[in-house]
Amino acid sequence: MRRHCSSIGLLIIATLTALLAACGRAPVDPNEIRIGFVFDKTGPLEAYMKQTQVGFQMGLDYATDGTFTVAGKKLRVIERDSKGKPDVAKAQLAAAYADDKVALAIGAGGSGVSLAMLPVAEDYRRLLIIEPAVADTITGAKWNRYVFRTARNSSQDAIANAKVHDHPGTSIATLAQDNAFGRDGIRAFKAALQKAQLVHEEFLPPSTNDFTAGAQRIIDALKDRPGRKIVFVAWAGATSPFKIADLNLARYGIEIATGGNILPAMAAYKAFPGMEGATYYYYGIPRNPINDELVRRHQAQFNGPPDFFTAGGFAAAMAVVTALKKTNGDARTETLIAAMRGMSFDTPKGVMRFREEDHQAMQAMYHIRIKNDPTLPWAVPELVREITPEEMNVPIRNQNIQR
Repeated sequence: MRRHCSSIGLLIIATLTALLAACGRAPVDPNEIRIGFVFDKTGPLEAYMKQTQVGFQMGLDYATDGTFTVAGKKLRVIERDSKGKPDVAKAQLAAAYADDKVALAIGAGGSGVSLAMLPVAEDYRRLLIIEPAVADTITGAKWNRYVFRTARNSSQDAIANAKVHDHPGTSIATLAQDNAFGRDGIRAFKAALQKAQLVHEEFLPPSTNDFTAGAQRIIDALKDRPGRKIVFVAWAGATSPFKIADLNLARYGIEIATGGNILPAMAAYKAFPGMEGATYYYYGIPRNPINDELVRRHQAQFNGPPDFFTAGGFAAAMAVVTALKKTNGDARTETLIAAMRGMSFDTPKGVMRFREEDHQAMQAMYHIRIKNDPTLPWAVPELVREITPEEMNVPIRNQNIQR
């Protein structure tokens, strides 16, 4: 009888365990920390997010000395594809929290996709680190206390570029995508200008291939203006807005200006030697041991240098490991939030710091000038000077949100 009862008990336990596993509710190994990585594995920004993924894995490897272990706990990354679609991103992040039982997640998508993930983190009361989306609203009006961002925001981009172009007697028109990335970026750029005059804003669909009509409106707004005339471009994705140069802007004395981009996109910059702007990252600019190591590892693994968003993924990994080391491997949400608020951490760009008020990573930007190097397929952004975080008065846009 005892043996029979024992068999029944073991059967019940086995059945319950199987059911829990099938429902995604099997207990997490206490010696394991699960990290969700919800990214646009497919979709229009696939190239950007692949870089983020590569950088994140390299960063975890570097920060843990190749062990992928912190405080005796193994880091396990579970990937999910958001497909570049906000509704899919929401569902995949929810599944990462509920089914995969991740302690925290990285949201690696465009601004629209990332914005869709924010309320999911709040609903599940678990951390979400945003990289590389830049829309100000992510750490602004749509922010919640569970959201941290290692990526720069639109204001950091805009203020840095404004510092390059904001001079008396300069007239500026803008060309940007009609989405959260474009509109937040131009709003911040406009707010950062103090001396130059913004005379026209042009927003076009992200899929635009024919820029003729928009470019003509920009030309009409600028051509009769005295002094220096600039069209500032804020664009992301596969289509190239630099086709507007085909309309011979130079005959009207109109210059093109923009910020940095991934290396394939910067092939188009070769047509504009001497063009100035501000960038988030270029592998040849930062001088520090972590960037040297990133460049070395990437060159060895991929036979080429790391790109724009590779550094961002690496920075996100450095933030995760720095926080877990501070908590001695305690991955509970409130413990991590307490550790990460105001936390400084090393990155390929140097030291970043999560601002306490909105968890935005404060970081350096770089004033650049474009140079052609015939040995490279892309234009080289030469450093003019580093723009320090202290120089950029980045607005806090979520003053009324409970922390």
